[in-house]
Amino acid sequence: MITKIQKWGNSQGLRLAKNLLEDANLCVGDDVDISVKGGIMIVKPAKRIRGRYALKDLVATIPEDYEISEIEWGDPVGKEEW
Repeated sequence: MITKIQKWGNSQGLRLAKNLLEDANLCVGDDVDISVKGGIMIVKPAKRIRGRYALKDLVATIPEDYEISEIEWGDPVGKEEW
């Protein structure tokens, strides 16, 4: 695909075709990591997953002997319905 670098405000940008993003498994709003090696610009998905932590990493920190329990939050306040 050939595209053109264009000026948008004080920045420059590339317009990418939808099918190109789909092929790279990217969506509008996704974070990407851009680097340059040997004069070639490389754009790849950022390793960050929906914020700072990946769910599988957080779940891995739960102790094996952890037991689920209910927490009493008190009476409803406002217009909550339970």
